[in-house]
Amino acid sequence: MSIICAIGELLIDFTPMGLSNQGNNIYEQNPGGGPANVAVATSMLGLPTSFIGKVGNDGFGHELKQAMMEKKVDVSSLAMTDKCHTTLAFVHLDDDGDRSFTFYRKSGADILLSEDDIDFSLIDDCQLLHFSSVSLTDEPSRSTTIKAVKYAKEKGKLISYDPNLRELLWDNLETAKEVITSMLPFADILKISEEELLFLTGETNMLTGCKKLQQLGITLIFTTLGKKGSMFLYKDLTGSDKTYDVKVADTTGCGDSFMGAIIYKVMNREKRLVDISLEELHEISDFANGAGSLTAMKKGGVPAMPTCSDVEKLQNEAAKL
Repeated sequence: MSIICAIGELLIDFTPMGLSNQGNNIYEQNPGGGPANVAVATSMLGLPTSFIGKVGNDGFGHELKQAMMEKKVDVSSLAMTDKCHTTLAFVHLDDDGDRSFTFYRKSGADILLSEDDIDFSLIDDCQLLHFSSVSLTDEPSRSTTIKAVKYAKEKGKLISYDPNLRELLWDNLETAKEVITSMLPFADILKISEEELLFLTGETNMLTGCKKLQQLGITLIFTTLGKKGSMFLYKDLTGSDKTYDVKVADTTGCGDSFMGAIIYKVMNREKRLVDISLEELHEISDFANGAGSLTAMKKGGVPAMPTCSDVEKLQNEAAKL
């Protein structure tokens, strides 16, 4: 039985590892995908976790399944298809380690996730379902994800949501805004970036934007601020925390690691999302900042997810920005 269930994309990230003798980029393949990264993050932190998704019945797909199993994620509901290949993403890093993506996904196996692929008993047994907007870009994965989220809500499960805007995956940004926004009222926990907050609310003031989202019924909102750390909003409590001063290699998966750490801390509370104090909110935020910072020190998403002891060691030893 899993405490956490994540649904969405599991794919191959090709991460730049330097230049060849001829001056060409060298890429290393790493397992990735936002919800898959979150599943690994929560598993590495000690929460029993399952994953629902779809990969190609190809070499990449089998490697991804093995990688998730090695991280102790239940992949009994990971479907494989012969209809198309496993989705691929090439990561591009700037001088600060910030990343952008080029996707090879039309069609990609993750888009083909259907309702028939879902073992709903995994949702019955879990306590929290996590999803992102990447599986909402195309059919049938859009309808499948919505079905799973609505089912979890009806069963009284907590829902965590990462808008995770990838503009190149949407045919139309107006549609993107409409679809992403439509899923916000289902979320109990939201992790959102500055850019996504502006996109969804039109607000340049982050607190004003978060309060707009809070009115949709979201209990706990965290906004990631890159080098500036993060801020939170819970009822009328708000605050911010600085992140840690580390040498950044690759920011791929940092937000997912942050999200996984939030989920871990919340699920370890006896009352979950009830009566969280300001002190606790800062503790949760600081732990998540630490997890994200550690992930930034390594390349790749899944391979970079830290353990609890890793995060606690960083908190005790590292300086903040």
